[in-house]
Amino acid sequence: MKKLIITSLSLFLFAVACKKEKTVEVDQLAMKEYSPAEMENAVIYEANIRQYSPEGTFEAFTKDIPELKKLGVKVIWVMPIQPISMNRRKATGDKSIEDITDPEEKKKYLGSYYAISDYTAVHPDYGTLEDFKKLVDTAHENGMYVILDWVANHTGWDHKWIKEHPEFYQKNAKGEVTDPLNPETGETWGWTDVAHLKYEDRGLYDAMAEEMVYWIKEANIDGFRCDVADNVKYDYWEFVYPKLKEQKPVFMLMESNKPELLKGIFDMGYNWPVHHLMNEIAKGEKNVSDFDQLISEQDSMYQKQDIMMNFTSNHDENAWNGTEYERLGDAVETFAALTYVLPGMPLIYNGQEYDLDKRLKFFEKDTIPHEKGKMFPVYEKLGKLKKENPALNGGVNKASYERIQTSDDKHILAFKREKDGKKVYFIANLSKESKTFTLPISGEFENYMMGEKFNLEKSQELEFQPWQYWILVDEME
Repeated sequence: MKKLIITSLSLFLFAVACKKEKTVEVDQLAMKEYSPAEMENAVIYEANIRQYSPEGTFEAFTKDIPELKKLGVKVIWVMPIQPISMNRRKATGDKSIEDITDPEEKKKYLGSYYAISDYTAVHPDYGTLEDFKKLVDTAHENGMYVILDWVANHTGWDHKWIKEHPEFYQKNAKGEVTDPLNPETGETWGWTDVAHLKYEDRGLYDAMAEEMVYWIKEANIDGFRCDVADNVKYDYWEFVYPKLKEQKPVFMLMESNKPELLKGIFDMGYNWPVHHLMNEIAKGEKNVSDFDQLISEQDSMYQKQDIMMNFTSNHDENAWNGTEYERLGDAVETFAALTYVLPGMPLIYNGQEYDLDKRLKFFEKDTIPHEKGKMFPVYEKLGKLKKENPALNGGVNKASYERIQTSDDKHILAFKREKDGKKVYFIANLSKESKTFTLPISGEFENYMMGEKFNLEKSQELEFQPWQYWILVDEME
């Protein structure tokens, strides 16, 4: 076996003309309302307005929306933008600001985005409602949808419902409103800065639905990311969904991976199992055999039209479990690529495109970097392939997934995605050591990330370095 070694003015005016034509085409696409077909090649971007820029404003983020377009972003998920409760506000180190006596020290603790004091107001630190509307309009002009993070499970402690509608809340044996409790143990989750809503009073259904509809009517958003969606009674989601659809078609992302919630209400769920397994493989605790087993289990759990969001980071993981560099080490790029080539939709958490290598503060002001380093061009290339090649379709009409057996299936992950005659192959060494192996495929391919073309012979011996990966595009199509 052989071992493969990878080693004028008129034009300007024409390019400008082409660019203008392309811009018009994109603007026309931007006017389309959400439909499942629009999500086949989508990339989703999580925007933390407070930490995105030094200013921490809608205006600063809006200016960068054209940069997101370069990454192939089609959905912008905006973390909660409402005012944050002062009562029982958390500080770094799991303290409450009520335990802090120094007024200047108190000022730096801005609280959790998810401790909302007023669902239909805008946090003044971020800007005005008009500023947010401009953000949404700019996204639409650039062919992107905007979904708003929605916290239906709990409110902050100074929300008006605490006094006006105590019947909306969960109470303990003493009749006191409580923070969210684990239903299995009855013990607190530790979210002491929020009060748990209890979906038994029909007035709560009406009130919460009204708050959600407001943002579609007022700001023309395109859907919601629903925080801890499986902690809220499913019949509430059944109740509110038709009311949202009366306004416009909406895209619904749930913070859950429960397959039953994807039947009729939510369009996409979190692929937590794959996320956790990537972390474990990077640490050497699991291997590709475990990955194959998980994919097989998910095939039996989910319907073909179900969409899962693939990610290496998000606001929770970054803040509480570590940056992707802490968790994945040298495998960061490899697993980022995997989130794009697997069935589903890849997520970029703001800052990942700029090599974010610190844990963003959750209760204080912080800022992501904005210098393009290693990962921006990686995400740019991955986004382009995702957008242009139907073999990476990940929506309700997703491309097929076929595992390719190698001579080392414990460490080498190889699979093919295919749709409409287009084929994309992913081959990766998911281990910390160099591996030599053979593949049962042959033909002329483009190594997409490297921009190189080569011939691959069946049973040709390959040597991959630790975490090395290829994305191959079939040149014989």
